[in-house]
Amino acid sequence: MQFFLSTEYQPKCAQLFEDYKNKIKQLIPFAVIEHIGSSAIPNAISKGDLDIYIKVSAKEFLQTTEQLKHLSFKEKLDTLRTHELCMLESSEHDVALQIVVTGSEFKNFLTFRDQLRHHPDLVQKYNQLKQRYSGFSPQQYRELKSMFIENVLNQEPSYK
Repeated sequence: MQFFLSTEYQPKCAQLFEDYKNKIKQLIPFAVIEHIGSSAIPNAISKGDLDIYIKVSAKEFLQTTEQLKHLSFKEKLDTLRTHELCMLESSEHDVALQIVVTGSEFKNFLTFRDQLRHHPDLVQKYNQLKQRYSGFSPQQYRELKSMFIENVLNQEPSYK
């Protein structure tokens, strides 16, 4: 697994996010759309992919998921899927959409992003974890990364 420095991938991801945000807003004007993942965190290393958080009401969830497939996205099958979370991936770009129901536990995507944005020491630890375990299997790497994320989410937000 190859990681890129923030200067190598974040400008491209920022532009790609704006492009997708505009397309998604045209299709789903009521959605809240946020840039999440490493590409939204200053100085975070990454594989160079883009993650987008799309928040909608429970009533709009299934319809939104289906509408986004018109933008060349398909449901990601090897990940968590609930009645409050659906992940889609692009067949054109290295982009993933997290469709989330308003008020669900999955606001943790935003909490994690915000904690790292406000704590550069956590970004440094996150980068070190990624580099240290980049040679592991994708499954092992995801498990270790999940443990780090859980630890961050269990901390009290100190930036509020």
